[in-house]
Amino acid sequence: MPPPSVAEDAPPTAATSAGAPAPGRPRGERGLSWLLLLPSVAIFALFIFWPLGRTLYLSTHANDIFGAPSAYVGFDHYAEMLSGEFLGVLATTAMFTLISVVPAVLGALLVVLLLESRIRGVRALRTAFALPFAFSVATASVVFAVIYNPAIGIANGLLGAVGVDRVNWLTDPSIALPAVGVATIWMNLGYNVLVLSAGVAAIPQEVVEAARLDGATGWRLARSVTVPLLSPQLFFLVVVSTIHALQSFGQIHILTKGGPDDATTTLVYAIYERAFAFGSADFGGASAQAVVLLLIMLVCTAIQFGVLERRVHYR
Repeated sequence: MPPPSVAEDAPPTAATSAGAPAPGRPRGERGLSWLLLLPSVAIFALFIFWPLGRTLYLSTHANDIFGAPSAYVGFDHYAEMLSGEFLGVLATTAMFTLISVVPAVLGALLVVLLLESRIRGVRALRTAFALPFAFSVATASVVFAVIYNPAIGIANGLLGAVGVDRVNWLTDPSIALPAVGVATIWMNLGYNVLVLSAGVAAIPQEVVEAARLDGATGWRLARSVTVPLLSPQLFFLVVVSTIHALQSFGQIHILTKGGPDDATTTLVYAIYERAFAFGSADFGGASAQAVVLLLIMLVCTAIQFGVLERRVHYR
């Protein structure tokens, strides 16, 4: 009986395996996959793709007094935004974003680092600092409206106790935007503290103990170990806080209504005024501004991912 050939005993090579046609999925399985994806696709189409397409359509059309599109105007609405008034709105939006994002993230980081110190009652303090997260925008805005009240507000009461004259927090054009920014910082502080506290809890204790054995304590330990290991959470908060600041509306509407003298009119509030306020129905111009807002958010997010993410330490 002849011995079996080497070719018969040899296992299939990678080349023969690669050359063999891969078995396809059954049609029923592919159909089930599309059926399971259908609800998500429908939701995206109904609440994202259709509104976005409609916004782009309205931004290139004029509208009648009822807001219905009437005539194609091309890029006329976008050309209008080259005026000094709209550029001032963009400057106000940029300033408000800077005021409300940077202190909120850095303040939350400072709070978390202090809470990590071995002090008594740290759990109660952590709960107190996270408490603003439980307040809605409307509730927090009403609270700050009382705090900023020029006659009975706590802010002027504290200033009066140290001999400083009363300040018109919400009616002085030079102070109104920082005042709204402080309210926004307080609203975002609780969420930021919760995210960073979760990040600190996820840091491996052996890394911290090794750093302490090497002599790193206090701020040196925080600067060399804790903060670098918190870089993913810090990066996340910067991106999310920037988007939220660009979309802020409730606190501006309740506290200042865009005033005084448009000092707190951000891009979102300008869109509201053009589309809905004072009986206006200029949906074409408002849609063009909304498209610009979308592009600004995309550019800011792309820059943050391109610049800040390089410094993120993913462990």
